[in-house]
Amino acid sequence: MARRQSRVLQDDAEVELDMTPMLDVVFILLIFFIVTAVFVKEPGIDPLRPEAQTQERVRPTILVAVSADDEIYIDGRAYELSQIRNVLEQLLAQNPRADAMIQGDDEAPAGTVLDVQEVLQDLEIENIYISTEDN
Repeated sequence: MARRQSRVLQDDAEVELDMTPMLDVVFILLIFFIVTAVFVKEPGIDPLRPEAQTQERVRPTILVAVSADDEIYIDGRAYELSQIRNVLEQLLAQNPRADAMIQGDDEAPAGTVLDVQEVLQDLEIENIYISTEDN
């Protein structure tokens, strides 16, 4: 009678693990997270905002900052008041239902902030917020 060889002692064939399917899954997950990521928009400056009694957390898609030097910043670039309409129209073309926030410095001229707000209203942006500091 022939003896059966033990499976434990057979070391002839090395076991190889195929990593290709796991790498495919990792790349698919990476692509998913990149596509669904929300990128934070920065206005370009950090203005010293006026204080308010109440403050509500809002995530606008368009940020417009007005500095104390009467400069208007959108996406990190300074613009003149006459130029911001074209820039805002381009941003609205990307996202027609965009919300806007004006971050006016505490020392910014009120007239400039109101002019920016008027441009935003002329472009028929539904929600326009004024950013303030919490008291």
